[in-house]
Amino acid sequence: MKIKIYILLLLCTNALFAQKVTTSIDTTKNKIGAQFNLTLKAEADTATQVTFPSGKNFGVLEVIRSYKVDTIKNGGRYELIKKYGLTQFDSGKYTIPSLKVLFGKNVLFSDSLSVTVQNVAVDTLKQKMYEIKPIAKAESSSSWIWKWILGILLIIGIGALVYFLMRKFQKKKIEAVIYKSPIEKATNLLNNLEKRELWQKGAIKEYYSELTNIARNYIEEAIEIPAMESTTSELIAGLRKASLKKKMKVSPETLENLERVLMQADLVKFAKSKPLDFEIAEDKKKIEKTILTLDNAIPEAVEDEGDILNEAQRQKLIKQKLRKKKITRIVVSILVVFVVLFGTAIFFIATKGFDYLQDNLLGHPSKELVEGEWVTSEYGDSGIHIETPKVLTRIDVKKTLPKEAFAVIKDMQTFSYGSIMSNFSVSISTLQYKKETKVDLKTAVEATMQIFESQGAKNIIGDQGEFTTREGISGMKGYGTFTILNPLDKKSYEMYYETIIFAQDGGLQQINIVQKQGDKYAKEIAERVLQSVELKRDDK
Repeated sequence: MKIKIYILLLLCTNALFAQKVTTSIDTTKNKIGAQFNLTLKAEADTATQVTFPSGKNFGVLEVIRSYKVDTIKNGGRYELIKKYGLTQFDSGKYTIPSLKVLFGKNVLFSDSLSVTVQNVAVDTLKQKMYEIKPIAKAESSSSWIWKWILGILLIIGIGALVYFLMRKFQKKKIEAVIYKSPIEKATNLLNNLEKRELWQKGAIKEYYSELTNIARNYIEEAIEIPAMESTTSELIAGLRKASLKKKMKVSPETLENLERVLMQADLVKFAKSKPLDFEIAEDKKKIEKTILTLDNAIPEAVEDEGDILNEAQRQKLIKQKLRKKKITRIVVSILVVFVVLFGTAIFFIATKGFDYLQDNLLGHPSKELVEGEWVTSEYGDSGIHIETPKVLTRIDVKKTLPKEAFAVIKDMQTFSYGSIMSNFSVSISTLQYKKETKVDLKTAVEATMQIFESQGAKNIIGDQGEFTTREGISGMKGYGTFTILNPLDKKSYEMYYETIIFAQDGGLQQINIVQKQGDKYAKEIAERVLQSVELKRDDK
């Protein structure tokens, strides 16, 4: 009973309900590369969903074939038969670990089996032997040609894209100054706006913004009042003053129509108003009519050659041109920097590989941990000495324990860094009992898999063995793999875990290490951490 309570408290698992599973294998001895046929038979009622283990490896044996499940109905129960083809290419004695079989939400582990892989005898007397051939020099130069070509083509492509964008930008700039008069410019811009069909596509706010900007820009250039910076009321008042000053014959109806459109645009832009389709079409007609009316009302003036604009407007145009040139230089600089950086990245990928680029230029989180300043510290009342790349943070788990747990447990402490979805994570748990309690470490290691499963781990495969510190303190080690879904990028990752459990100082001490499969730096960290583990003996 105390063992179950310990597993519940220390490993945060649910109670397991046994189901009947039978494990068998066709032979316990085989040649290198030959197939072992492993059979799992599960009995369950017809309403229970049974899930057999899956994976590329069972322990150190490779799964080369997974057969379909055979189902035999016997009354109200099913007998499900699942077969696997296993092999190993190194001779020796191996253990097929206990495999997890799911019965709905309940879990049962199959029996572990020992198998022997034998060498294939080679007759070196009858078979003719030959001298070892010298190492052939690889033609490495030609193998890199295509990578250089790819990098050069990419750089040329990016350069062509930059050139195209610059030409397009310059073309727009030229088009902006080829209009002979403000009315010609306004008319062309209105036609182009209509061709884009913005309000038909739902971009009503953008449509009204461009429509009123065309009108304001025309008024500013043709009538010479600050229309772009004016509010609606200021613009109408300015037009009335300008019409009197320039002796323009502008009817009140024209100004009222312009004011209505400008106010409608303000409601669309700031109050999220949505005019009907016919209202939008009418507003566009009002702007066109207003611009034509204003243009016809402007009296013709005799201007000296070369003096088309007054000095204020000329200075304004000069500032606009300088501002455009500055923006052009900034855009070109950004594009050039981008091309250089991208070309450099392609060069390193082609010559050194992506790992080199990530490790030395982009940065690798696990490598930073390896090369950082490590910390040696002691955790828990049991005094676990360990070296880690970062200081472990204390986690208060006592609040999550049931009240009856404190009748057995004297103290429990947990420290951790990272999570099981990180490239590397480590956690330490120490537990002390009020009374002397004997716990089966093998059972505790098997129950550890429930921790990972409760945190989202899937397809857990593992094995067990002994672990001894440098000072000779023995414990139990569990190790294996599982897959986990990262909620951020929605991708599943293969993880490798190691758990070490000791029974010292009237309690239990556990160290869990999880690393991402294929991360050489995370593997280096895990090895260094495990080599540093030390704690005091019971007899000291």
